[in-house]
Amino acid sequence: QVHLVQSGGGSVQAGGSLRLSCAYSGPIDRRHCMGWWRQTPGKTEREGVAAIDLSNDTIAYADFVEGRFTLSEDNGKNTLYLQMNDLKPEDTAMYYCATRMCPSAKVAITAPTFPEFGYWGQGTQVTVSS
Repeated sequence: QVHLVQSGGGSVQAGGSLRLSCAYSGPIDRRHCMGWWRQTPGKTEREGVAAIDLSNDTIAYADFVEGRFTLSEDNGKNTLYLQMNDLKPEDTAMYYCATRMCPSAKVAITAPTFPEFGYWGQGTQVTVSS
C-alpha cells in the first residue's frame, strides 16, 4: 500500500516562499508520474501544478507557475518537494501530492480526469495574503 504524507504549507505574504513536502512509502510505480495538484474554494476540480515522470525524471509545470516553483525528488528520503517562490494571492489553495498514470509529465498535469490518479496525500493549505 502506498502512503503519501504531506507537510509544509502555511500562510505568507505575497512575494514570500513556502516549501511543500510529500513523503512517500510503499511500492511506488516508477512507470507513473508524481506531482502536485491544487484546489481553490469554489472549484470542483483540482488543477495540476507540477509533476515528474518517474520513468525518465522529466518535469512539467503549469503555465501559471511562470518559473516561480521548483519540483524536486529526493530518492534517498523518499520525498517529493515543491519549492514555491514569489507567491501570489491567487496561489491560495489546498495543495495535494498524488501519483498518476501518465504518458508524460505534461499530460499528468493537464489532463482533467484521465489517465487515472493513484494515491493522494492528505492535502496542505497554502494561503497568500496581499
